[in-house]
Amino acid sequence: MYIDMQPIPFNRGYYSIDLTFFFDVSLELYGGATVGCERVSGISIFNKKVILYGSEGNVKMFTSESCRDEADLQGNKVLPKATVQVAQPVALSAKLCEHCRCGCEPCCVIPDCIASRYGGAFETVEQKNTVYVTIGLFTIVQIVRNVQMLIPAFDFCIPDKECVTSGDNPCELFRKIDFPTDEFFPPKASDCGCGCGRQN
Repeated sequence: MYIDMQPIPFNRGYYSIDLTFFFDVSLELYGGATVGCERVSGISIFNKKVILYGSEGNVKMFTSESCRDEADLQGNKVLPKATVQVAQPVALSAKLCEHCRCGCEPCCVIPDCIASRYGGAFETVEQKNTVYVTIGLFTIVQIVRNVQMLIPAFDFCIPDKECVTSGDNPCELFRKIDFPTDEFFPPKASDCGCGCGRQN
């Protein structure tokens, strides 16, 4: 699968996401009662365009992973990332037809990593037949952007009291202390006393 994301020039904050899906299709072809079935494999390609809002970032980001020789003072603008979640495709139908010579077939360059699964580059031979497949696909397309969140932080404290030893067994003393459940779970908005969870 290929994902290409480009900002839309006249709609600030909107991005065009071009998705190219490559499906590995395996079919069993029957030539008749006297001819056995033959299994063939091929690639089905599907293109989809989605336009989503991803806001704008007005800052530039520099990280320690950037190489000094590759520093780009103009191209470090913070852009969102497009992510796609894909469920297992569902094969719905397949139909064998004569190859259309009208030139309306979708043209797409098949990546080398996919073509290598079929023995290398696809041969440009005369096509006689074409198999049209219908595939059901469930996807979720998202734009992800890193945002800053304000979280209260408290400095560590050093105890200023000396530990007083006692003659009691420390294990028995520890067993008398209730487990601090509230310390492990942050308070709800209604418990913080700031009126955030108050309903009018």
